[in-house]
Amino acid sequence: MKQLRIGVLAGLFVVAGVLSWGAARLWDSFGTLPSVPLAAPIVLAVIAVVLTATALSLRARLKAQRERRPGAQGVNPLMAARAVVFGQASALVAALVSGMYGGTGVFLLGSLDIPARRDQAIYAAFSVLAGIAVIVAAFFLERVCKLPEDHDKNGTAPAGPST
Repeated sequence: MKQLRIGVLAGLFVVAGVLSWGAARLWDSFGTLPSVPLAAPIVLAVIAVVLTATALSLRARLKAQRERRPGAQGVNPLMAARAVVFGQASALVAALVSGMYGGTGVFLLGSLDIPARRDQAIYAAFSVLAGIAVIVAAFFLERVCKLPEDHDKNGTAPAGPST
């Protein structure tokens, strides 16, 4: 499984932001701009909380397992892999959604004197912040579930089984 790359997420954010900004300008010239829903930052924040809670739970269970505490529950490798995939998918979607709301928010900065547009710009800003929180939580979850490197004391890979 490949690790998340900050460059890919930043690229998705920028591309979605530019496209969203252009679409918002075009849409506004033809009529009313669709509103940024109040639920957008809330949903992204809930996803960030779920990812963080999952990472903290897995970290505690892995630590108890490493310390060989009595009654420690092990972590099923398939469950850890599913958690990482959920985190990666959430980070990719959050980068796209945050870029989309970021582009719309940048467009709305030109009309902050209108109360409705100001509210929409605030919702868009909170959506971007919540999307960044999702990405940070996904990186944290990925770090928690990462397997330790399999190197010996000299820094070289161990030799295969002797024949």
